[in-house]
This record gives sequence, structure tokens and C-alpha cells, in this order.
Amino acid sequence: MNQVDEPVEKNSSHDKLISILGPAFVAAVAYVDPGNVAANITSGARYGYLLVWVLVLANAMSVLIQYQSAKLGIVTGKSLPTILGERLSTPARIAFFVQAEIIAIATDLAEVIGGAIALHLLCDIPLFLGGCIVGIVSWILLAFQGGDKHRLFEILIIGLLLIITFGFIAGLFVDPPNFSHVLSGFVPRFTNADSVLLASSILGATVMPHAIYLHSTLVNDHYTQGDKKPVIKRLLDGSKIDVTWALLLAGTVNLALLVLAANSLNGMQGTDTIEGAHHAIESVLGVGVGFIFAIGLLASSLSSTAVGTYAGAEIMKGLLHKDLPIWMCRIVTLVPALVVLYFSSNPTFALVIGQVVLSLGIPFAIIPLLRYTRDEKLMGTWRDGLCKHIIFICVATLIVVLNIVLVYLTFTGQA
Repeated sequence: MNQVDEPVEKNSSHDKLISILGPAFVAAVAYVDPGNVAANITSGARYGYLLVWVLVLANAMSVLIQYQSAKLGIVTGKSLPTILGERLSTPARIAFFVQAEIIAIATDLAEVIGGAIALHLLCDIPLFLGGCIVGIVSWILLAFQGGDKHRLFEILIIGLLLIITFGFIAGLFVDPPNFSHVLSGFVPRFTNADSVLLASSILGATVMPHAIYLHSTLVNDHYTQGDKKPVIKRLLDGSKIDVTWALLLAGTVNLALLVLAANSLNGMQGTDTIEGAHHAIESVLGVGVGFIFAIGLLASSLSSTAVGTYAGAEIMKGLLHKDLPIWMCRIVTLVPALVVLYFSSNPTFALVIGQVVLSLGIPFAIIPLLRYTRDEKLMGTWRDGLCKHIIFICVATLIVVLNIVLVYLTFTGQA
């Protein structure tokens, strides 16, 4: 009997909701990485509450996308990269892997640089040394990934996610925003090309390709060999709750960052860099809030770079059929970030370039997911219905178009 045709059984102790939760919270770390910090604070400081609606819309779309990835993994028992590796020709597999690996490197670039900046702000550690420390600590986190230790890995990542949440929302308690002003940001509008660029940056920082690839793995790695999994229907129902709660938390963190900047930093100069934003937060809200913000930034970097490396390893395994040690995958994406930290006079600028590269990779993750979750041979009775498929097409089209706009505006200098 195929997994997709598995009969529905009565719930038992292993079906309890708490035993299903976790994978989406690990994937959600990708939604609160240093790239998000830069995009949201710049948006709020420059345009106030103007782009609140973009952030809310992006988070809502992310719920659908991450659930679809989880669904694919649950029903097929395989990850999205693995399915791609089975269906693509050898030249296509290699080409797909190259673009996916570039995306992984761009992702790690933002995360390692963000952590290095956080350590510099906290301890005055040189950026290059800070990047090395981030790489070592993330490698230690990754030692708990997979096998019998995987649940501990999930707990560690979720713990860092809670630290991120506290670090990034603390300022709102010191200087609470006007609720009516926040609500005004829910009206869809732009003011100029630069606001469109920032909207696209928010979207590019929110919908992350590696999180789409990885979630289809996480739902299966959540269970160790010998564990009795709940039936598919129960897993899908639990995954809906898992994804909703996880991305609601991530969305709240991102919204808090934008609102903090709109309320306390609006119009201030220099907030388009993380260091500048930190200085502005200290100036307006005090050294204590600035310290907590830097702690949140460090937790964001450590957790997201570990999860990003995990995704890179799965991409390599699925597309190249190579199961390399996780430390080798860690080195592949870490070295380019360290090179930038060593030679660049303005590493924060690399975050902007990284977001553009990430934007280019989004269609390669979303479009196959769109096709496969509708494929009856692959998904059986669990394939997407026509209405859901149409909604997914609309979401995917909007994301792709906005990211094309981001790339165009960036390279034509219209922003």
C-alpha cells in the first residue's frame, strides 16, 4: 500500500498534537533572519507605517507556501529537492543545484554578517573574527541535527526563536506605538519607486527559498527511525496548526521591527544599516533596549545560519545524491561570508545584494512546489483541489512579479 493511499486510523497517543509540532518553528527562523531586520527597520524608518500591509500580506502568503511544502513532504515521505532530483535529467539537476547553492550562499551571507555585526555591537569583536565565531557556534548547533538528537535540535532552535522575539519587541514596551497609526498601514498603497523596492525587499526577506526546500524535509526528520508516525490526515491537520502558530510568531516579530522603526526611528538618518539602526535605537530608547536588540540579532543569526546550512545539505543530497557531512556543507556557505567580512568596507551592503540574489531563487522553489502538490500520481487523493491550486498560482505569480520588480529597480538605480 502506498503512503499516499494510507487508510485513516483512530488517533492514539502518538497522534497528540504536541508530538507533531516543531518543524514549522524551525523553518520560521528563516523568516526572522538579519535580512528581515534590515528590510523592516529601513522600511519603518523611511516610510513609517506605509508598508505594514505588505508585511502582513507576505506573511499570509508564507503560511500557504510553507504548509504546501510540509504537505508535499508528509504525503510523499520525500523532500522537494529529492523529488526534483528524481524527475530532472542529469544536466538539469546539476544546473538546478548550482542556482540553489548560490541561493544558499547568499542566505548565509546575510546571516553570518548579521551575527558578526551583533558580536561587534555587543563585545567590539572585529567583524571577521565575529563571523568565525558565528560559524563555529552554528556548527555546534548542527551537531544535534538528525537522528535521535533531532528533537533537541528543534528545541534549541525554538529557544533561540523566543530570544529573537523578546530581543526585537522589547522596544515597543518602552515606546508603545499609536494603534490607529498602525492600522493606517493596512491600506495598500505606494508613494514612489523606492517604496516599491522596499516592499519587494520585505517580500524577498520574508519568502525564503531555502525554507521552502527544507520544510518538506523537516516534517520527516521530526521522526526518528522506528518512531510510529501519525496517519497522513492527522499529520496534515497538525501541520496546519504548526505552520499557523510558527509564522504568526515570525510575522509578529517582523511587524514589531517595522512598527518600532516607524514609531521611534521615523525620519532618522543612517538607519538603512544594522549598525545605524542599533545606534538610533540606543539614542532614542536607551542603551538597555539597544543591548537587547543586539542579543536578538545574534540569536537570529545563529539560528538562521544553522537552519540555512541544514537546507543546503538537503538540497545537495536531493539533487546531487551526495550525502556529505554537515561540517562540509557548513564550510561551503561560510567561506564566502568570511571573505566578504574580511575584504569589504561596508558588509551591510552585502545584505542588500544578498536579498536580490534570494529574489532570483524564489521562482525555482515555488513553481515546482506548485506543480507537485497538484500532481495526482505523486500526491494521490491528497493532491490540491482546483480552487486551492488557483489560489496558489495567484500567490506564486504575485511573488515572482514583485521579485522581478525588486531586481529591476535595484539594477536600474531607480530606487
